[in-house]
Amino acid sequence: MSIFKNVFGSSNSSEHKNDFNWNMLTSISQLDEIVALSNQEPVLIFKHSTRCGISRMVLKQFENQFDRDSKATAYFLDLLNHRDISNAISEKFNVAHQSPQLLLIKDEICIYDVSHDAIDAEKLMARLLPR
Repeated sequence: MSIFKNVFGSSNSSEHKNDFNWNMLTSISQLDEIVALSNQEPVLIFKHSTRCGISRMVLKQFENQFDRDSKATAYFLDLLNHRDISNAISEKFNVAHQSPQLLLIKDEICIYDVSHDAIDAEKLMARLLPR
């Protein structure tokens, strides 16, 4: 195994759905489901470019740090295969497209939007925990 694969991991996005229990976001119609679900529990959307080493590194770090027992449902978007969904997310939630990007949807709106090195599982968890 090369040093780059050790640092950045595989570029295969399907690998992450098994490790982290992601819900794969593959259809624009799922955005309506996400909006409805956000009234009951927080929903995360992680937008990932499978060809970008930075995106892969941020994803691995997030997966390692995020509390999997949180009450949030997590969706994973492969940007290279579903750019149309990313565009729909930008429009629906009024956020600029970034990659990698993490959004937190609650009560039908995006209440948290970060990208690149600002993606931090601890900061996200602080927003998920009741005050």
